[in-house]
Amino acid sequence: MFYICFMSKAPLADLFGAPEPSLKSAIPQVDEAAKPLADRLRPKTLAEVVGQDHVLGSGGAIARVIERGFLPSLILWGPPGVGKTTIARLLAEAAGYEFQQISAVFSGVADLKKAFEQAQFRYSQLKGGQGARTVLFVDEIHRFNRAQQDSFLPYVEAGVVTLIGATTENPSFELNGALLSRCQVFVLKRLDDTALDQLMARAEAHLGHGLPLTPEARDTLKLLSDGDGRYILSLIESLDHMGFDAPIDSDGLLAHLQKRRPNHDKDREGHYNLISALHKSVRGSDPDAALYWLARMLNGGDDPLFIARRLIRMASEDIGNADPMSLLMCHAARDTYEALGSPEGELALAQAVVHMAAAPKSNSVYTAFKAATKLAKETGHLDPPAVILNAPTKLMKEIGYGAGYIYDPDDPDGFSGQNYFPDGMRRPKFYDPKGDGHEGKTKQRLEYLSELRQQKQKR
Repeated sequence: MFYICFMSKAPLADLFGAPEPSLKSAIPQVDEAAKPLADRLRPKTLAEVVGQDHVLGSGGAIARVIERGFLPSLILWGPPGVGKTTIARLLAEAAGYEFQQISAVFSGVADLKKAFEQAQFRYSQLKGGQGARTVLFVDEIHRFNRAQQDSFLPYVEAGVVTLIGATTENPSFELNGALLSRCQVFVLKRLDDTALDQLMARAEAHLGHGLPLTPEARDTLKLLSDGDGRYILSLIESLDHMGFDAPIDSDGLLAHLQKRRPNHDKDREGHYNLISALHKSVRGSDPDAALYWLARMLNGGDDPLFIARRLIRMASEDIGNADPMSLLMCHAARDTYEALGSPEGELALAQAVVHMAAAPKSNSVYTAFKAATKLAKETGHLDPPAVILNAPTKLMKEIGYGAGYIYDPDDPDGFSGQNYFPDGMRRPKFYDPKGDGHEGKTKQRLEYLSELRQQKQKR
């Protein structure tokens, strides 16, 4: 059990002798039967929450917090419909805290001030045994600006409020470091098939009958939900109102239910996660996975020209001289898309993706350029050797510019072997081709030239 403080069941007006404004009073009361199915099936205990055993189950992070008898401020990070609000409410109930909820979408400075004042009033009554600590639940907390986020700090530090924030965005990018340092972050997962099956079974038990779906259609329903528990219950409720007499198959299901738009914001973390998945699939030589992530990005509304630019980068960074054609194909794919637009031009992007995923890989040029850049910064004061400097004036010739330079095409080997690094610098080796694809021939030629250079410089 989790005991933190005694919470009286008496109304706050009776406890404190004065009415206290409540957010609940502004919410119209709705008959239970008229509530959406997702609300009617909202878990009553933490044990009823599905799909989050990694934090709520035995040994989970939140379970350990409860066992220690302390409720810290925390951030619940996860996709929509996985139980963030429910978990926050149940944690408050388990701790005996007053639960107060606001949304960063609809709340401003005045709402925050009011919430803090209410929490401060409850906190001030604790010494008399009548007050309560407050869990302030902030939905979509990442939408608050830096100043609004900073306003939580003194109340969290003083223990006036225990902050529970919910966000669908990466807290590392969206929340202030000062606020994050005072909160534990718990990552909630998208609901898997097992969790969705549990929700479907609960819905059927609540409705008193099975869903009018074939086994294949049940799987399709889970795919449509995209791991969102609230959404799958909304789909089930829609099906129930349609009153099918016989089970329908997947095609019938898709014909009657609106397909959910992909959960992908072009300027949010999900966007960068998908481009990362595409990049790593190409690098990992998996054309099927690369095509899947390309399709996900295009379906999510990403700019195809942004994708084309990233493909060009991949061609240089991960493939390089192992397959120089990749860079040309990516440029051609970009030009093709600019000429044709969507959807025809998208096929050129797919062609480039498949070619690169199947191509030999080498980051030798990428690695060599990084090393050369580092050395160039360290030795930027050194001049080129005089032997390779042009001498357009008499004075420059007299002081040795160009003296002894050998024109390589005139050499019998077509290779002079001269030193092109600054005088006195020990010759570095930056480019080391791996030997795959086109770089195999390059490697053989460079090894031959290296031996020939040593021979010529000894003469």
